[in-house]
Amino acid sequence: MSESSTVFPLLTVTAALPAAGAILTAAVPAARRTAAKWLALLVSLGTLVLAAFVVVRFEPDGARYQLTESHAWIEDFGVRYELGVDGIGVALIALTALLIPFIVLAGWHDADPLETRSRRWRPTQGFFALILMVEAMVILSFAATDVFLFYILFEAMLIPMYFLIGGFGDRAHTGSDENAAAQRSYAAVKFLLYNLVGGLIMLAAVIGLYVVAGNFSLTEIAEARASGSLEMATDTERLLFLGFFFAFAVKAPLWPLHTWLPNAMGEATAPVAVLITAVVDKVGTFAMLRFCLQLFPEASKWATPVIIALALISIVYGALLAVGQRDIKRLVAYASISHFGFIVMGIFAMTSQGQSGATLYMVNHGISTAALMLVAGFLITRRGSRLIADYGGVQKVAPVLAGTFLVGGLATLSLPGLAPFVSEFLVLVGTFARYPVAGIIATTGIVLAALYTLVLYQRTMTGPVKEEVRAMPDLKARELVVVAPLIALLLVLGVYPKPLTEIVDPAVRHTMSDVQQKDPRPEVEAAK
Repeated sequence: MSESSTVFPLLTVTAALPAAGAILTAAVPAARRTAAKWLALLVSLGTLVLAAFVVVRFEPDGARYQLTESHAWIEDFGVRYELGVDGIGVALIALTALLIPFIVLAGWHDADPLETRSRRWRPTQGFFALILMVEAMVILSFAATDVFLFYILFEAMLIPMYFLIGGFGDRAHTGSDENAAAQRSYAAVKFLLYNLVGGLIMLAAVIGLYVVAGNFSLTEIAEARASGSLEMATDTERLLFLGFFFAFAVKAPLWPLHTWLPNAMGEATAPVAVLITAVVDKVGTFAMLRFCLQLFPEASKWATPVIIALALISIVYGALLAVGQRDIKRLVAYASISHFGFIVMGIFAMTSQGQSGATLYMVNHGISTAALMLVAGFLITRRGSRLIADYGGVQKVAPVLAGTFLVGGLATLSLPGLAPFVSEFLVLVGTFARYPVAGIIATTGIVLAALYTLVLYQRTMTGPVKEEVRAMPDLKARELVVVAPLIALLLVLGVYPKPLTEIVDPAVRHTMSDVQQKDPRPEVEAAK
């Protein structure tokens, strides 16, 4: 497994910019809230430019890991600061850098201080600083090739997320202020505890891996495993795999470890909800591809039937619960659980179509969920309620808002012509090639997605205009700047996904080689 080194530390600089921006934003004086917002936006745009350089510098047909960096860190334990990206990491770094400016713009007023708050506390500065810090950690997570470094980042990002959920919750709460604060606190603590437990189990597996391999380098361990110079006992490999996979399944989130997500997304602001499901949760599914399959290929194949079954439950269960939701944000949360089931199923289908589709699904789900959730956030801010029953006839008073909401919803149900369709189709084709029964069952998720999406639109946007929404304004300029590019991306990638597939496919071929799998031959040979 060859690597391509670089002199200029582009990956470090790409992550360091939002980290430095977070510190500077937090240090802005309390009276300069607007300056803090603009600083955060400019930093996020600068990070997007650097991420674009990462994409341009990456050669899909070149070495597996490129733009590599390696420096001694904790030498006594063999821990190094090692970075490198393959096509999957590049795609997800680009997604992260793309979404953060829209998250910042969408949350422009979400953390403005309330009159009841002390002037000594600077919620606006803290809100945007925490978002930038999460961005820095996520970018490094997608680039880390030292297992211990990845673990540190995997856990550290929980801290700013905890404060974003618990300290900057959704103001459109149906109960009293005390009840809203209690609900936010509960959601934040649940998020933290679930992920900490997963992280602690992963830590035990990381230590076990070091005992067996003698170092933490992903590339060195994978090369040793591939060459046969490092052998693991079957039981040892399976235990280590389970330790890693459990943590990633919590983050993903995969049934039955998913219950923290609806609470977290429901109580967070809409931009933070997007940060959770479109950015942070992708670290879990990405790590399944990078670490589980590469470090523990035999254990990955051993666990595949159970994981496919769990993914199917996630697909159907998440979609069924989305159908019955009364809260708009919780509906999107359960829909995301269903979509993550598709991603996990595609990864462990062990076919090139499935894994390519799963990677594309991570990117496309991030864009489509961002579009739907951010428009839903604009809607909720206007009405002051998350309940579906409190809306009706919105398309007659705010047609642009309703139209963008519809496109986001149609992308969620994977309508042909929109980006998620390509990824979902590839996942189903790749799954059906090896597990036809699982592929058939998974298609029920498509039917249920159409049901919950169209029912949501019908109940909120059509019908008689309710008195409470009669004076609802349409999308403003700032909101259109947020939504329009996301809608455009859904359309472009829906009809022309080639730029993504060209980056992702070579990395998928390497992953298939790691687990020594080849695509099943078709039962009917093509005509010559």
